[in-house]
Amino acid sequence: MTQLQVKNNMEDQTYQHVDARSKARFDGTAPEPRKGIRSGHIPGSKCVPYPQLFDSASQTLLPAEDLKKRFEQEEISLDKPIMASCGTGVTACILAMGLHRVGKTDVPVYDGSWTEWATQPDLPMEGEDSSS
Repeated sequence: MTQLQVKNNMEDQTYQHVDARSKARFDGTAPEPRKGIRSGHIPGSKCVPYPQLFDSASQTLLPAEDLKKRFEQEEISLDKPIMASCGTGVTACILAMGLHRVGKTDVPVYDGSWTEWATQPDLPMEGEDSSS
């Protein structure tokens, strides 16, 4: 997905937007690892940190039923379109892979992700750093 598509999605809400970053980065309570980037998230997105999709002992992707439960915990409906993002478009692919395992084979990734979004001061954001 492109930045414009994500911006338009904030209004038309065609896609549920899921962010793979840590909760602290998503909430804006932890700094971004890249200098000059605001902390927070794209309005309307939900946070599912990508490590939560893995079994902690084996470091393998959780079974489909466990993945479904994890997405349901964040009120993400598997019956509606979903898009994924993260910090730079890399770990969002893990969300897309987890969603693929549960039958969602059409999950686009916003490859510019938070790094692209947060460097544009005119784009809206939510979180602790939203005033800057």
